[in-house]
Amino acid sequence: MLEGVVEEAVAAAENATVGERLRGRASRLGAWWLLVAGGLALLVAGGTGVAPAWAEGVGAVVVTVAYTWALAARTGGRPVVFGTLAGLIGVVVLVADTQTLSTGAAVMTCTVGAVLGVMATVPARRFLHAVREVLVALALSGVAAVAAVGYAPTVSLVRFEYTTLALSFLVVLALVYRLGAGLHGLGRRGIIAVVVGLLVLAVILAYAETLRRYGASSIVGTVLDSATWMLDTIGGVPRPIQAVLGVPALAWGVYMRARRRQGWWLCSFGVAATAPVANGVMNPSATLLEAFLSVVYSLVIGLAVAYVAIRVDLALTGSRGSRARRDEERSAVRPEPSRARPLL
Repeated sequence: MLEGVVEEAVAAAENATVGERLRGRASRLGAWWLLVAGGLALLVAGGTGVAPAWAEGVGAVVVTVAYTWALAARTGGRPVVFGTLAGLIGVVVLVADTQTLSTGAAVMTCTVGAVLGVMATVPARRFLHAVREVLVALALSGVAAVAAVGYAPTVSLVRFEYTTLALSFLVVLALVYRLGAGLHGLGRRGIIAVVVGLLVLAVILAYAETLRRYGASSIVGTVLDSATWMLDTIGGVPRPIQAVLGVPALAWGVYMRARRRQGWWLCSFGVAATAPVANGVMNPSATLLEAFLSVVYSLVIGLAVAYVAIRVDLALTGSRGSRARRDEERSAVRPEPSRARPLL
């Protein structure tokens, strides 16, 4: 009887400890959302003239600190250390008020936002769940892009695009290397996916740079005319790197992560969807509505490509027919930490 009382006491203590941890986690998550909302409020107030001009910069620093904290916590780092460091850097940028530091802070914020957008995703058992994860990633990167504008950087859009994309890709590859069990965890299918992703990325970037520098005037004129027609007709132009690579890779990657760890390697190309969000916001010749519609059109095209890729993958693995797909979805139970818990 005494042993039963002791066991009940231990169980009660363990339940109390778990409850305290859950409440502590919920309170930290709530504080983080308040911090992000407060930073956005300052950005909007400063940008619209409701508040003093310095409010926009303060809001940008607040969002940068919150995102850096979240990325460090999600990847098993030291959120207090990196969050404090980001805050100190932000204060120095605001006080110094130089274009070089402001541009560097904008690049850092967009990079952190792009990587966090990918890292914040969770495995998707169904395609609709994969759509949800892509929306989460784009929303997070969009907030970071707005915060980057708050630093009032002076940027060359081409250099800014290449820099943020390259930095985001390097950071996410370093993280995915650990999450995906290193190169030996790729497997044959993973190697094929990564090689194809790298080829698509190289072709898109090479084609864009060739058109920009050496393209024949007739070809460039046709491309520009097509872009102008889409702007006038549907209000936005889909970005090829998002529609063809970023969104499909992220959607397919989170879908695969519910089944195999190799899905993380596909998700690494998701920064091709999250990083370019900032370029539309940074472009002074484009309105926010045009930037938003461009992301929406890229999202629609990319999800269609992802749907076809997933269905082909399932067909090759033998999951043909709706009943077989439902059975396969029910068996997709590879565990991962929840969105608010560390991955490592």
